[in-house]
Amino acid sequence: MARQSISFTKPNDEWLKSQVDKQEYSSKSELVNDLIRQARSQQVQIDWIRAKLEKAENSGFTNDTKSEILKQSKAMLNG
Repeated sequence: MARQSISFTKPNDEWLKSQVDKQEYSSKSELVNDLIRQARSQQVQIDWIRAKLEKAENSGFTNDTKSEILKQSKAMLNG
């Protein structure tokens, strides 16, 4: 595992210490790694949503009303 030296602001360091003191994590390193894993997972979700939005935007716009779009969607779902 790569070893790093990082600095934290006082409030962040105190929060990290409190999480370790509460025995939520066994060390600051474990907590930081967990936070990074969560951020990476969120980025995957954000990228997926962004791709879906871009695809939808590139497919064009419609002048159909909400009820017409709903009717078309239901028809597609029902075959």
